[in-house]
Amino acid sequence: MNKSGEQNPRSDGSVSRTPSDFDQRIYSPHTIAALVAELGMQGIPASVALEGTGLEQSQLENHKTQIAYRQLDIVIRNALNLAKEPTTAFRAGLRMRVTAYGMYGYALLSSATYAEVRDFANRYNRIIGPLCDISYSYEEGLAVCAFDPLHWPNPTEDVHRFTAEFALAAHLTIIRDLAGQSFNFARVALDYAAPQHADFYRKLFECPVLFMQRHNEYRYDLSYADGPMALADPRTHAMAREMCEQLLGEVNRAGGIAADIRRILIEQPGRYPSIEAIAEKIGMHPRALRRKLEIEETSYRDLLAEVRMRLAIEYLRKTEMTNEEIASRLGYSDASNFRHAFTRWTGKSPSEFRVAV
Repeated sequence: MNKSGEQNPRSDGSVSRTPSDFDQRIYSPHTIAALVAELGMQGIPASVALEGTGLEQSQLENHKTQIAYRQLDIVIRNALNLAKEPTTAFRAGLRMRVTAYGMYGYALLSSATYAEVRDFANRYNRIIGPLCDISYSYEEGLAVCAFDPLHWPNPTEDVHRFTAEFALAAHLTIIRDLAGQSFNFARVALDYAAPQHADFYRKLFECPVLFMQRHNEYRYDLSYADGPMALADPRTHAMAREMCEQLLGEVNRAGGIAADIRRILIEQPGRYPSIEAIAEKIGMHPRALRRKLEIEETSYRDLLAEVRMRLAIEYLRKTEMTNEEIASRLGYSDASNFRHAFTRWTGKSPSEFRVAV
């Protein structure tokens, strides 16, 4: 792979873009450890599973070890190539007991209520280096968790499915640790096609599982997880929350100036300000802003392309907008320019991508 924020050629000739904070080593290696352990059960040595990461197995057991999303991405892709079981992501995710998450896990365990657990997860999920971003909401007696792979947005790619499978299994494990082993989802919706091992989904979750949906989510009846928590402890929770708040600050700072620009661009789709306007907005000279982006090994042009790609995928997945409407929404002068850019990003035309998802 190339440096963060640059175009990364794939084997099919298409390119992907990774956020400029992809290389920040600030996360616990617990997800990598779970994947390596599961691959080990299949007879795959840790050294092979970790190839390309610069990590050794002993580091996964050291609480001081910090990893970056790039290393996690490498292990996931290694797993896709090496795994002898198609359900490897699920099996690895089932290893993620609530205590594997350190202070974040203890904050969940010591929360006063299950509603507080969900609110806490909404705010602090990013500190654990999750494969998926999450958001809890409520609907007619159900808790609804929307989740999307953070760095793998293309639902036609195996890595997108793999990260969703891991996240689902991990969430199931965590909630059962909190609410009891009788907990089950009421429904799971996924934005990708049913894989060959689709029967395993229904066996594991014991509920309807819908593929080719416009979004990823799971739902569960609040009767499973509502009211006071059995292990509530206000003092422990306050201490754990304080530490999680500090970690959240570190994660936010690790994104650097690029993260700030990305947020500005996402908030103004189709009306993307120039780098000069952004510099003025954040109180910085344009030349200084360019230098900071260079230090973070990215550029305004790279960040704009990344945001456009992610928004385009969302529009194609979740709306019926035409290519012309999407092109206008993304600030392209015509649909042809949008089609060329999207094909360059994903290896598929917008129409091909929409059919695939």
